Parts: sequence; structure tokens; C-alpha cells
Amino acid sequence: MTGQSLKALSEANFEDNEISINVGGFKKKMRSNMLLRFPETRLGKLLSCHSKESILELCDDYDDTKNEFYFDRNPELFPYVLHFYNTGKLHVMGELCVFSFSQEIEYWGINEFFIDSCCSYSYHGRKMEPDQEKWEEQSDQESTTSSFDEILAFYNDASKFDKQPFGNIRRQLWLALDNPGYSVLSRIFSVLSIVVVLGSIVTMCLNSLPDFQIVDSNGNPEEDPRFEIVEHFGIAWFTFELVARFAVAPDFLKFFKHALNLIDLMSILPFYITLIVNLVVESSPTLANLGRVAQVLRLMRIFRILKLARHSTGLRSLGATLKYSYREVGLLLLYLSVGISIFSVVAYTIEKEENEGLATIPACWWWATVSMTTVGYGDVVPGSTAGKLTASACILAGILVVVLPITLIFNKFSHFYRRQKQLESAMRSCDFGDGMKEVPSVNLRDYYAYKVKSLMASLTNMSRSTPSELSLNDSLH
Repeated sequence: MTGQSLKALSEANFEDNEISINVGGFKKKMRSNMLLRFPETRLGKLLSCHSKESILELCDDYDDTKNEFYFDRNPELFPYVLHFYNTGKLHVMGELCVFSFSQEIEYWGINEFFIDSCCSYSYHGRKMEPDQEKWEEQSDQESTTSSFDEILAFYNDASKFDKQPFGNIRRQLWLALDNPGYSVLSRIFSVLSIVVVLGSIVTMCLNSLPDFQIVDSNGNPEEDPRFEIVEHFGIAWFTFELVARFAVAPDFLKFFKHALNLIDLMSILPFYITLIVNLVVESSPTLANLGRVAQVLRLMRIFRILKLARHSTGLRSLGATLKYSYREVGLLLLYLSVGISIFSVVAYTIEKEENEGLATIPACWWWATVSMTTVGYGDVVPGSTAGKLTASACILAGILVVVLPITLIFNKFSHFYRRQKQLESAMRSCDFGDGMKEVPSVNLRDYYAYKVKSLMASLTNMSRSTPSELSLNDSLH
């Protein structure tokens, strides 16, 4: 058909005041004066076309015999477009996918500004929810993958003993030492280890009391012999524990890549370094300053409390929570830093001439940190009325800043605690009595679901960045 005939046909349509639309089989005749109210929309632009090429740029097909414009779109969403042309307002039903609806109205050239006030708040809220929950979903996906990988790693390590001498015996010892609660032997070993750790910490604390401190003839402090016996027994136990775990480890090269094994090593390393330092000092008096190094290393014994993580599900869950909550912790530190910077400068401006404790900005940093974290040592306090009002605002802001990320972190802790319990249950359900008989139980459906969900999210993000490929997202929805 020539351009003149199309122009004549278009003029005839204006005279008939209607245009034929076919959207995925849904046919409708629309009045041209209604479409002209919104000339920037796709259907409004059709009325200004005078060639078939320009028409096909706006629709998928055109039947010149029936004067019908065809659009390969979702016919279930087109009634919302019709309602817009009739009323000038868009309405969004609760059961609709907001992203599919957003892409649909974008195709028709309708701005989200036309969404009526009764639906606007709900629509934009639902549209923003996935972005707000993106970090949580990513952490859940990472933790689910981590759970599956940990079980597979456990199964892989257990299978390595089949090709080693005394494989079954070493596997049972490995399970007893590395998996508290796996058997009666592992429970007994776990209880003994906890008692020794707590005894070591208690003796270290008691040794700091004046009643138990001993001074030699030269005025140098010495340890109480009773506490020294407990300390040596604890070191002997920790050393035996580490050596035993290393001896029955399925892979010697990867042994110290495990965080808990590094903690075991760090719990005994200060003692042996101190022993070497003391021997060097005794043999060479000129190196007496090295004795101070030994005193510092003694303080590192407090880190033995971290050995309880091997026997405590809660401590391991706390470590996993901190690992996967670095964004939330980073936000918390950022909020505190901003608040401390602001309130310290305000306090300095108000109190610098009347309060020596707040005479410098670094001193005000300390005051603002103590106030925002609601610790309140009371060593430095503002004296003026304006300073007290600033302190009140600082405390209230600190409460709000600290509370905001805490809920997210607590929810993640609950998630990781449940996950850790499931991991322990899966590992204990394995039977290695006569070799590898069964794979640890794992919910493959959930793992697959998370993988598919991650893939779908990636495809959705791709479709948002390339509007020309919206048909893929339409098929998904």
C-alpha cells in the first residue's frame, strides 16, 4: 500500500473516530479522540503515522485490509491500559507482579506518574522491596550454598580415609575429635576440653589477685606454683589435642586452613614462645628487655576462650553471622562515625571555653563515642544548657543508630543457628561403621531452588538494563 493510500486511510479513521487494536488475540476498537489525549503514548503515536514502515516501528504487525494493528503483548494486562485511556489514571491490582506491570506500561509509553494515589504507595513499596531485601537474600543464598558445600567437604574428607592405612580407626578418631556430639567418645572428649579451657581461664584470672601474687627475692613477680601446675597441665592437654587432630586429619596440607585449628594453635603458641624467650634471657642477661615480650604473651592466654567455639553451636553461629553481616556492621560503623563527627564538633563549639575536658575535637570524639553508644562513663560531661541539650540529642541519635541494624543482624544469627543445627544433624546421621555407605542427608530441593532463584534474579536484572529484551521477563512472569 502506498503512502498516499495510508494517509487517506488514516484520515478515514479520524472521520470514523475509532482504531482497531489486537493485543495477543484481545481485540478492541478505540476512539481516536481518546487516544489523542495522550499523544506521547504508543497508541497516540500511531495516529500520526503516514507510512507502513513507521506503523511497524510501533506495532508488531499491521493488517491493511482490516485496518488492524497487532501487538504481541500480554492480553491480561491490556485492560489496565484501556482503563488508563478511559480515565487518565492507572490502577494496580494486588496480585499483579509489579515488575511485569512496570515493563508493560513502559512499553505502551505510559509514565508511572499516572498511577492513582490509592495504588501508588503500595506499588512503589512493592517495587522497592526486592532492593531492600537484596542483601538478606544474597546472604541466604550464600549461606545455603555454604551449607551444601560444607556437607560435601565433610563427606569428601571422610572418604579420604578409605585409601589410607587404618582408615576406619583414623576416621572414627577424626569424627570423635572434630565433631562434638557425634558419639559418646566425642561427647566425653568435648566435656574434658571445655573443663580444661575454663580451668585455664579461671586460674589466669585468680593469678591477678593480690592474695595469690608471689614476689621473688629480687622483687620480680612470679606465678603461684599451684596455678603454674594447672597452666602446664592445660598446655599439655591443648598440645595433645592439636597433635591428635593433626595426626588423624584427612588432609595435612589443609589442616591449618581451618579457623578452629588456627585458634588451637594460637592458644598454645604464646606459652612456647614465652618459654624460649625466658631461656634466651637467662643465657644472655643483655637481652633482659625480651622479658617484657613474655609478659605481653601471657596476656594472650585469654584468647583460649575462643576454643569453646568448637564445642558451642552459638559461638560458631555468631562467627558466621559476623562473616555474612559485614554490610550491616559497616553501616552501623558508618552511622556512628557520622554521628560522632557531628556531635563532637557541636560540643566543641559550645564547651571549648568553659570545659577543659571538651577543649579539643579529639577529646570530644571520645565523649561523643561514649554518649552515642550509651556507655556514659561520666568522666567528661557538658556543663552548659546548650551542651546538655546536645548531649541529649547525641544519646537519642545513638540509640536509634544502634537499633536500626540490630534487627537484621539478629535475624541472620537465628538463620545461621538453625543452619548450624541442621549441619550437625546431617553430619551425625552418617554411618561410617564399615566404610562409606551413605551420603550425608541434605535438602537438594532447597539448594536447587536457591540456585534457580539466583539465576532468575540475574535474568531480571539483565532485562531491566536492556528494555529490548523484555519478552524474556514476560515469559517468566
